[in-house]
Amino acid sequence: MNPLRGEKVRLRPLVEGDVPILRAIHARPEVAAWWGPVPRDFPADDPNATRFAIVLDERVVGLTQFTEESDPDYRHAWIDIFLDPEHHNQGLGADAIRTLVGHLIADGGHHRVTIDPATDNAAAIRCYEKAGFRPVGVTRLAWRDAAGRWRDALLMELVEPPDEADEADEAS
Repeated sequence: MNPLRGEKVRLRPLVEGDVPILRAIHARPEVAAWWGPVPRDFPADDPNATRFAIVLDERVVGLTQFTEESDPDYRHAWIDIFLDPEHHNQGLGADAIRTLVGHLIADGGHHRVTIDPATDNAAAIRCYEKAGFRPVGVTRLAWRDAAGRWRDALLMELVEPPDEADEADEAS
Protein backbone atom coordinates (compact mmCIF):
# COMPACT_ATOMS: atom_id res chain seq x y z
CA MET A 1 0.00 0.00 0.00
CA ASN A 2 1.21 3.48 -0.81
CA PRO A 3 1.66 5.98 2.00
CA LEU A 4 -1.32 8.16 2.83
CA ARG A 5 -0.54 11.87 2.81
CA GLY A 6 -2.11 14.33 5.18
CA GLU A 7 -1.52 18.07 5.42
CA LYS A 8 1.28 17.63 7.98
CA VAL A 9 1.95 13.91 8.35
CA ARG A 10 2.31 10.82 6.23
CA LEU A 11 0.89 7.42 7.20
CA ARG A 12 2.77 4.39 5.92
CA PRO A 13 2.71 0.67 6.62
CA LEU A 14 5.03 -0.40 9.42
CA VAL A 15 8.54 -1.62 8.67
CA GLU A 16 10.92 -3.55 10.93
CA GLY A 17 12.88 -0.42 11.83
CA ASP A 18 9.74 1.15 13.33
CA VAL A 19 9.47 -1.45 16.10
CA PRO A 20 11.94 0.02 18.64
CA ILE A 21 10.69 3.56 18.04
CA LEU A 22 7.01 2.62 18.44
CA ARG A 23 7.75 0.50 21.52
CA ALA A 24 9.58 3.46 23.09
CA ILE A 25 6.68 5.84 22.35
CA HIS A 26 4.14 3.31 23.64
CA ALA A 27 6.14 3.01 26.88
CA ARG A 28 6.08 6.77 27.55
CA PRO A 29 3.91 7.40 30.64
CA GLU A 30 1.59 9.75 28.73
CA VAL A 31 0.83 6.98 26.20
CA ALA A 32 0.95 3.99 28.55
CA ALA A 33 -1.68 5.67 30.75
CA TRP A 34 -4.20 4.99 27.97
CA TRP A 35 -2.67 2.07 26.08
CA GLY A 36 -1.37 0.08 29.05
CA PRO A 37 1.97 -1.69 29.27
CA VAL A 38 3.73 -2.48 26.01
CA PRO A 39 2.79 -6.04 24.94
CA ARG A 40 5.79 -8.32 24.44
CA ASP A 41 5.07 -8.74 20.72
CA PHE A 42 3.94 -5.15 20.00
CA PRO A 43 3.37 -3.94 17.31
CA ALA A 44 2.55 -7.41 15.94
CA ASP A 45 0.22 -8.19 18.86
CA ASP A 46 -3.09 -7.62 17.04
CA PRO A 47 -3.37 -9.50 13.74
CA ASN A 48 -6.82 -7.98 13.11
CA ALA A 49 -5.53 -4.39 13.09
CA THR A 50 -4.03 -2.64 10.10
CA ARG A 51 -1.37 -0.35 11.50
CA PHE A 52 0.47 2.65 10.10
CA ALA A 53 3.45 4.63 11.30
CA ILE A 54 2.72 8.33 11.62
CA VAL A 55 5.67 10.07 9.98
CA LEU A 56 6.65 13.72 10.29
CA ASP A 57 9.68 14.94 8.34
CA GLU A 58 10.87 11.33 7.85
CA ARG A 59 10.68 10.63 11.62
CA VAL A 60 8.19 8.17 13.15
CA VAL A 61 6.16 10.07 15.75
CA GLY A 62 3.27 7.67 16.43
CA LEU A 63 0.97 4.92 15.30
CA THR A 64 -2.57 4.76 13.99
CA GLN A 65 -4.61 1.68 13.27
CA PHE A 66 -7.96 0.43 12.10
CA THR A 67 -10.07 -2.69 12.13
CA GLU A 68 -13.12 -3.35 10.00
CA GLU A 69 -16.50 -4.95 10.41
CA SER A 70 -17.08 -6.58 7.04
CA ASP A 71 -20.71 -7.73 7.48
CA PRO A 72 -22.48 -5.49 4.92
CA ASP A 73 -25.38 -4.83 7.30
CA TYR A 74 -23.04 -3.50 10.02
CA ARG A 75 -20.08 -2.30 7.94
CA HIS A 76 -17.88 0.25 9.67
CA ALA A 77 -14.29 0.78 10.76
CA TRP A 78 -12.85 1.38 14.21
CA ILE A 79 -9.66 3.39 14.66
CA ASP A 80 -7.14 4.27 17.34
CA ILE A 81 -3.99 6.37 17.59
CA PHE A 82 -1.08 7.32 19.79
CA LEU A 83 1.38 10.11 19.26
CA ASP A 84 4.72 10.84 20.89
CA PRO A 85 3.95 13.38 23.66
CA GLU A 86 6.70 15.62 22.23
CA HIS A 87 4.35 16.16 19.27
CA HIS A 88 1.09 16.79 21.13
CA ASN A 89 -0.80 20.05 20.59
CA GLN A 90 0.55 20.57 17.06
CA GLY A 91 -2.48 19.32 15.11
CA LEU A 92 -0.65 16.16 14.05
CA GLY A 93 -3.10 13.76 15.69
CA ALA A 94 -6.14 15.36 14.04
CA ASP A 95 -4.30 15.39 10.70
CA ALA A 96 -3.39 11.69 11.02
CA ILE A 97 -6.98 10.82 11.93
CA ARG A 98 -8.49 12.85 9.08
CA THR A 99 -6.03 11.18 6.69
CA LEU A 100 -6.89 7.67 7.87
CA VAL A 101 -10.63 8.34 7.90
CA GLY A 102 -10.43 9.80 4.39
CA HIS A 103 -8.77 6.58 3.22
CA LEU A 104 -11.36 4.40 4.97
CA ILE A 105 -14.22 6.30 3.37
CA ALA A 106 -12.79 6.87 -0.13
CA ASP A 107 -10.85 3.63 -0.58
CA GLY A 108 -12.38 1.29 2.00
CA GLY A 109 -16.03 1.95 1.24
CA HIS A 110 -16.90 2.86 4.83
CA HIS A 111 -19.50 5.44 5.75
CA ARG A 112 -19.06 5.17 9.52
CA VAL A 113 -15.87 5.23 11.59
CA THR A 114 -15.72 4.97 15.40
CA ILE A 115 -13.19 5.66 18.12
CA ASP A 116 -13.57 5.22 21.88
CA PRO A 117 -11.30 7.31 24.11
CA ALA A 118 -11.49 7.16 27.89
CA THR A 119 -14.09 9.62 29.16
CA ASP A 120 -11.41 11.45 31.15
CA ASN A 121 -8.97 11.77 28.23
CA ALA A 122 -10.03 15.35 27.43
CA ALA A 123 -7.09 16.04 25.09
CA ALA A 124 -7.90 13.00 22.93
CA ILE A 125 -11.60 13.89 22.81
CA ARG A 126 -10.77 17.45 21.66
CA CYS A 127 -8.46 16.04 18.98
CA TYR A 128 -11.11 13.65 17.69
CA GLU A 129 -13.72 16.41 17.62
CA LYS A 130 -11.31 18.54 15.55
CA ALA A 131 -11.08 15.60 13.13
CA GLY A 132 -14.88 15.54 12.77
CA PHE A 133 -15.95 12.91 15.32
CA ARG A 134 -19.02 13.46 17.49
CA PRO A 135 -19.91 11.84 20.82
CA VAL A 136 -22.50 9.08 20.70
CA GLY A 137 -22.58 7.98 24.33
CA VAL A 138 -20.65 6.48 27.19
CA THR A 139 -19.81 2.80 27.27
CA ARG A 140 -19.68 1.98 30.96
CA LEU A 141 -16.76 0.03 32.44
CA ALA A 142 -15.48 -0.64 28.92
CA TRP A 143 -11.74 -0.95 29.46
CA ARG A 144 -9.33 -1.89 32.22
CA ASP A 145 -6.49 0.50 33.06
CA ALA A 146 -2.96 -0.48 34.11
CA ALA A 147 -4.04 -0.53 37.77
CA GLY A 148 -6.77 -3.05 36.98
CA ARG A 149 -9.70 -0.62 37.39
CA TRP A 150 -12.59 -0.76 34.94
CA ARG A 151 -13.10 2.63 33.26
CA ASP A 152 -15.69 4.29 31.05
CA ALA A 153 -15.11 5.14 27.39
CA LEU A 154 -16.76 7.73 25.17
CA LEU A 155 -18.02 6.21 21.94
CA MET A 156 -17.48 8.71 19.13
CA GLU A 157 -18.29 8.40 15.45
CA LEU A 158 -17.79 10.15 12.16
CA VAL A 159 -20.53 9.40 9.64
CA GLU A 160 -20.59 10.20 5.94
CA PRO A 161 -24.01 9.01 4.73
CA PRO A 162 -23.57 6.69 1.76
CA ASP A 163 -24.88 7.71 -1.63
CA GLU A 164 -28.35 6.20 -2.08
CA ALA A 165 -27.39 4.98 -5.58
CA ASP A 166 -24.44 3.09 -4.09
CA GLU A 167 -26.74 1.50 -1.48
CA ALA A 168 -29.15 0.37 -4.20
CA ASP A 169 -26.25 -1.21 -6.14
CA GLU A 170 -25.09 -3.09 -3.04
CA ALA A 171 -28.60 -4.37 -2.27
CA SER A 172 -29.09 -5.83 -5.77
